Amino acid sequence: MNEGIEGTERFLSPGSGRGLQAVRHFSAGELVFACPAYSYVLTVNEREAHCENCFSRREDLFKCGKCKQAHYCNVECQRSDWTMHKLECVAMCADGENWCPSETVRLVARIILKQRVTPERDPSERLLLLSEFEAHLDKMDSEKDEMNHADIAALHHFYSKHISDIPGDQALTELFAQVNCNGFTIEDEELSHLGSAVFPDVALMNHSCSPNVIVTYKGTVAEVRAIREIDPGDEVFNSYIDLLYPTEDRKERLLDSYFFSCQCTECTSKSKDKAKMETRKLSSPPGARENQSHGPLRQDCDRGVQEGQTLQNPQ
Repeated sequence: MNEGIEGTERFLSPGSGRGLQAVRHFSAGELVFACPAYSYVLTVNEREAHCENCFSRREDLFKCGKCKQAHYCNVECQRSDWTMHKLECVAMCADGENWCPSETVRLVARIILKQRVTPERDPSERLLLLSEFEAHLDKMDSEKDEMNHADIAALHHFYSKHISDIPGDQALTELFAQVNCNGFTIEDEELSHLGSAVFPDVALMNHSCSPNVIVTYKGTVAEVRAIREIDPGDEVFNSYIDLLYPTEDRKERLLDSYFFSCQCTECTSKSKDKAKMETRKLSSPPGARENQSHGPLRQDCDRGVQEGQTLQNPQ
């Protein structure tokens, strides 16, 4: 399979397995491709400020007439999201303040529902199917196994009454591992966390500590944009982690979260480590959050009742 999307194609990357390569020239700043989310969730803390469907930030949002938690731009956004939201809407109404699954559990629940209601190939899967995601189950340590089991238990606790025939534990173990290793955190222009999502075609890109593209977000669409010249035949590389970390820290994070030891030129030469350490001291106040848009999804959520106008639920 090597059909292309907008000047790129899937290929077998030497030493890295499948990957994405360019079939035409891209200039710095040029959009390489855009990918809608296969599935996504808005973080609970942003519900009052952002539309649950399109993630637009607005002050005149309407709230769901039933759960009073989800907010939307208008009736069109609410209808578009209803297939996914009704799962949480019923659960929130039933459990009240006791309904507090993690963002990862919410995302996996939506993926399960989407796979049932739309089993055909999704527009986000032009080159890579979600089912093809690597799970790396054989590389998970006991701590990750325990976290996976906790996520599965939470899914059953919060959704068993609302999702019929939840997949078995073996299938859920693989799905949670796939999402945790291939999921993305959506951020706004100020790098504030808005939600979590899976973008299969974006996840096809391999990592480099000297990437040639960057991933940004326009609502629930990921945009992959060249940050330097890319020639036909070049592999398209994204960075999975904060590049201001020195080599040994980057390698440790990549091995822990993605189960590989990076051997890119940046890691073998270590030529920029001193400069990165100095930059990090200047730019990162104590306790600052790592900016990581592609990676393990383990955020927990708080809930709060929001005020605003209401919309009636679609039927």
